[in-house]
Amino acid sequence: MRIFIAIWGGLLFSVAAAAQTGDVKNHAAEDVRDHLIWTESQIVELQKLVDARVSEGLGNCPISDFSQPNSASDPYRRSRLASAAADELMQAYLEGCAPASARAQWHISSDDRHIDTRQLLMKALVHDDLDGYFDALRPRNPHYGALRAAYATESDAAKRATLALNMERWRWMRLVMGRRYLLVNAASFELTLWDDDQVVKSWPVIVGKTKSPTPVFEATVSGVILNPWWEIPTSIVAEGIGSLVRNNPAAARRKGYVVQNGRYRQRPGPGNALGQMKLVMPNPYSVYLHDTPNKTLFAEPVRTFSHGCIRVGGAIDLDKTLLESAVTPEQIDAILDSRKTTRLSLPRAIPVYIAYFTAEAGEDGSIRYFPDIYKRDNLKLAQNEPRLDCAA
Repeated sequence: MRIFIAIWGGLLFSVAAAAQTGDVKNHAAEDVRDHLIWTESQIVELQKLVDARVSEGLGNCPISDFSQPNSASDPYRRSRLASAAADELMQAYLEGCAPASARAQWHISSDDRHIDTRQLLMKALVHDDLDGYFDALRPRNPHYGALRAAYATESDAAKRATLALNMERWRWMRLVMGRRYLLVNAASFELTLWDDDQVVKSWPVIVGKTKSPTPVFEATVSGVILNPWWEIPTSIVAEGIGSLVRNNPAAARRKGYVVQNGRYRQRPGPGNALGQMKLVMPNPYSVYLHDTPNKTLFAEPVRTFSHGCIRVGGAIDLDKTLLESAVTPEQIDAILDSRKTTRLSLPRAIPVYIAYFTAEAGEDGSIRYFPDIYKRDNLKLAQNEPRLDCAA
């Protein structure tokens, strides 16, 4: 698979990684770095960028000293040291410098580590444009820019810490998230559809309880299931549905519960736990975006009510938005009225990111702060996250 990064007036640079090794580094790249020659003005500019990393919330990232002068025995020493320091700063811009334990539950992989930063550094030096180069390595989503601007002027220590943490989280996202994608922010209880890094539409969501938090992960949405069956997880069967089916089968049938080949299921219908739709988005957590019959909970300001899945307010509108170029709203309504389980494919699969940001930009550009519902802002996260039994 190849990924392309557009920087500096539309130039496209390949940043492909070998699928077998996941590593694009080679001796040629090392040789390029060793032979890069920096001018004195470029070294001065690099020092300014290193000093300014504090404004990016990267003040704790160590950058090697490159002030040692050249010598007769080592005429390229300062250029070599500057290249090494620039490489460290690049990695900080792309990935941050939080300990690995901080990202233990952040299951969104980043291809940024595969970018051939040294080759791009060479181009930056040739074009004498270090500022433009480092600017291209910043997260592109507008939320990052708003957080960065607020961080520069915020005097409250607690808010500065929150801003820096959420800037770091954006560095953990992919630099190129896709032209069109869905983003769930569990902390703000909101789903947004993005097109060319601009919000197209948003929907309220319900996320996991504090005892069954919605995980951070990414998936690919390839389609929609209308009038879905609910395959009831074993843990939820044990909470009471199993007892209802055994002890009051008539009541269980009225609710649509059936047992087929040892599997507890719920028929499509207005009382189905998944509502009238769910997105097709395979993932190892069995967590999905879906409708819900209980619409009243969307009026609550804190919406942590699920077993981990994401219930979407206005789920049918989400369906119609994603399918608008392939299926008409009238066709979707007819399928829903039929109560026949139907799978519809999106014209083109899109990424969905289930993330967690406790600060982000509001519509007016101001910063909105959200309660840390899952207590993740201290970054002391568990190394493993269990598979969830959510209602999907």
